[in-house]
Amino acid sequence: MSGLGLHTGQMVNMTFLPAPENHGIKFKRTDLEGQPVIDADVSLVSDTSRGTTLTKNGAGVATVEHVLSALSGLEIDNTMIEIDGLETPILDGSAKFFVEALTGAGIVEQKAEKDYFVLDSVISYTDADNKIEIIAIPSREFKVSVMIDFETKVLSTQNASLNHIKQYKDQIAPSRTFVFLHELEYLLNNNLIKGGDLNNAIVFVNKTVNQEELDRLAEVFDKPKVAVKSEGILNNLDLHFPNEPARHKLLDVIGDLTLAGKPVKAHIIANRPGHAANIEFTKLLKKQIEKSKTVVKIPEYDPNKKPVYDVQDIMGFLPHRPPFLLVDKILELSDQHVVGLKNVTMNESFFIGHFPKEPVMPGVLQVEAMAQSGGILLLSTVPDPENYITYFLKIEEVKFRHKVVPGDTLIFRLDLMAPIRRGLCHMKGVAYVGKKTVMEAVMLAQIVKK
Repeated sequence: MSGLGLHTGQMVNMTFLPAPENHGIKFKRTDLEGQPVIDADVSLVSDTSRGTTLTKNGAGVATVEHVLSALSGLEIDNTMIEIDGLETPILDGSAKFFVEALTGAGIVEQKAEKDYFVLDSVISYTDADNKIEIIAIPSREFKVSVMIDFETKVLSTQNASLNHIKQYKDQIAPSRTFVFLHELEYLLNNNLIKGGDLNNAIVFVNKTVNQEELDRLAEVFDKPKVAVKSEGILNNLDLHFPNEPARHKLLDVIGDLTLAGKPVKAHIIANRPGHAANIEFTKLLKKQIEKSKTVVKIPEYDPNKKPVYDVQDIMGFLPHRPPFLLVDKILELSDQHVVGLKNVTMNESFFIGHFPKEPVMPGVLQVEAMAQSGGILLLSTVPDPENYITYFLKIEEVKFRHKVVPGDTLIFRLDLMAPIRRGLCHMKGVAYVGKKTVMEAVMLAQIVKK
């Protein structure tokens, strides 16, 4: 895509390239020596005065919010954006043309599971002096509600909402940026919008304007005539929506939230947002995301939910049979993790001789049950698991935290520590009874053909 930068006035060329799984969104300055790469990360925000600017090691990219908004609005996680100038093209002041270009190029679903941050507590940011408040509350999906109030006759209170990300393309992306006439005059007088024209912004007129001033604007923007419409905007364009300014603020919020690094499941409620506030809020959100990475996610067991595999299915994967089959269900399975379940009952054969008066599940069998769950993860990577067998090459860092007794429901979660290569699988496993960690281990396994 090509166009003028709003503030620099320079023609810039920008290309969206496919990127591999877990790459994220990155910008590459192809016009600079070494073609430095700048991550779309809130920690790299260097300026929010006239848009959002990212800077890394002296290399920057400016006015990124509309581009990032389009990517998040289309649920695109991975792309390298090559750009040969400082500032992204403003185009018509919306995200519409970015969305059209991206959908026209085609979007591919990748194999890696989409990594959402699921909010479980309220996050809030307040700027009392500017009457700004942004909060995030838990929600099953991503939602945004925005309220603006410029306390003027031509633009007072407006609301906009996005209840499902699929609405973004038609309901949010076409919404253009806006400016008040007095701000436009200041920007013009200070040579700050060299690439601006009356085609890429809604101009609100909140003061009396004489014909001489209108004629000067017509000359500056090479228009035959400029007038004030009844809605209090210049006649440069027609509104796409009655609440287009509020929708554009929502567009900006989505763009700036992209810098948190992953899509979120939360309801964002923003009152009088702007880039500076959006970024401060996104920093709080990023901090919560980083904190969540250190918190162990305890699997939840719903006995009413159909498992991924029941015991009959499991016997199609594993060669083990009772009494040495120690996994009853597989609750979750992806290319990165597995969750298995073992119901511990007094009928287990090992309780006959293992502490008969105070039955405790042997630790070595807890390790075996965890290993069998891990074997399902490894065997699920081949089309014919019945023709393979799993061998464990190494088990280390085993820790027993609490005893496991009859009546306990033992749940194992194992996560890959590295990609599976040449049939080798390195896993970190944790076993739970309820919310209590009872055992953990690091395992290295290999599958081979029988």
